[in-house]
Amino acid sequence: MIPARVTVLTIGARDLARLRDFYSALGWKLAIELDEFAAFETRGLVLALYRLDLLARDANLEQAAPGSAIGGFNPAVNVDRLEQVDEAIEVARAAGATIVKEPHTADWGGRSAYFLDPEDNLWEVAWVPQDSQMAGLIRRAVGER
Repeated sequence: MIPARVTVLTIGARDLARLRDFYSALGWKLAIELDEFAAFETRGLVLALYRLDLLARDANLEQAAPGSAIGGFNPAVNVDRLEQVDEAIEVARAAGATIVKEPHTADWGGRSAYFLDPEDNLWEVAWVPQDSQMAGLIRRAVGER
């Protein structure tokens, strides 16, 4: 059995310094900085950046495919208050993100927006109503009750 928890999200970086600087500009705390690796302290998991060529080699892949906005993952940052979606998107914009979907109130009652980081990795910023099933799931995932 694989434990049902995600503790680290690693992004293969084509330009590690540029990506590291982007996440630092979002205001995220850089916890580890090496020539080929960086890690950020976030609530709920660790965001790691690893040089794409080294990540491919480490995974025994012959060739690393560049990141794609419609790739195999879509990390999301869930915020505590509805207005934080708009605030977060402005921080991302100022850091150099490409906003692909401006903040909007969704049919499911929450608020969300999407941006691309400098290597076209797609991120979502979302607020979910505190009484929703998803909010409960997120609280449990980060160790809150």
